[in-house]
Amino acid sequence: GSLLALILGVSRTTLAMARDRHLPHALAAVHPRFEVPHRAELLVGAVVAVLAATADLRGAIGFSSFAVLVYYAVANASAWTLRPEEGRPPRLVPVVGLAGCLLLALTLPVA
Repeated sequence: GSLLALILGVSRTTLAMARDRHLPHALAAVHPRFEVPHRAELLVGAVVAVLAATADLRGAIGFSSFAVLVYYAVANASAWTLRPEEGRPPRLVPVVGLAGCLLLALTLPVA
């Protein structure tokens, strides 16, 4: 369930990175009828399926949790750079968010 929940978020991140040419541009395709990043979702789904079939799921879930916390830490650090006219939150919000993400990531079991 944890890995499945990541498919939508990671596929949209994959779409954005493909649009910026950080990943193959073919992954930036959006389905004309359903308006979803179908190629990115298929790729991410395949990776999750391979992980679920071959890896120790406890390790995969732990790594997934760590990666999501680091991802949100980066998002909070990025929010610090926004200008007020871009809708910047009060400076305390990204600082607390970044600190919370890093604290949680560092307290996860090492295994």
